[in-house]
Amino acid sequence: MSRWSPQPAPQEPDGLILFDGVCVFCSRWVRFVIDHDPEGRFRFLPIQSESGRALAARYGIDPEAPQTNAVILNGRIFFKSDAALTVLGALHRTRPLAALKAAPRGLRDPAYDLIAKNRYAIFGRTETCIVPSAADRARFLA
Repeated sequence: MSRWSPQPAPQEPDGLILFDGVCVFCSRWVRFVIDHDPEGRFRFLPIQSESGRALAARYGIDPEAPQTNAVILNGRIFFKSDAALTVLGALHRTRPLAALKAAPRGLRDPAYDLIAKNRYAIFGRTETCIVPSAADRARFLA
C-alpha cells in the first residue's frame, strides 16, 4: 500500500479539507469548493494553523513542504488525486469527474505531483492564508 493510499480516519471531522493556505492555487481550489457546495458539507483547515499542522503530522504530511492536500470523508482520509476526485465526486455539478478515479493512482498521482511541485512558481504564493468572507468564515477551522 502506498504512503498516500486512503486510510481510515474515523476520529477526524467529516468533510474536512486540509490545504496549503499560502498557495494561491490551493486557495482557488477552496473557493471553487465553496462555490459548488451550497449545502456547506465541506470545511477547511489551512496546514499552517496549529490544528492543521497537527492533522498533517498524524498522517505523514510535512507542514513545512506539503506534498498533498487531504480530505476526510465518510471516516477515511484521502490524499493527492484521490482527495481532489473525492471532493469533486461529492459536489453535485462535478460528480461525473469522480469517474476519473477508475484510472490507476499510478497514472493520476504523477500529474498531481507535477502541479503540486510547481504550484508556487505557476500560481504564486501569499504570505497569509486565504481570508474568507463573513458568510464563509464559519466553514474555516483554525
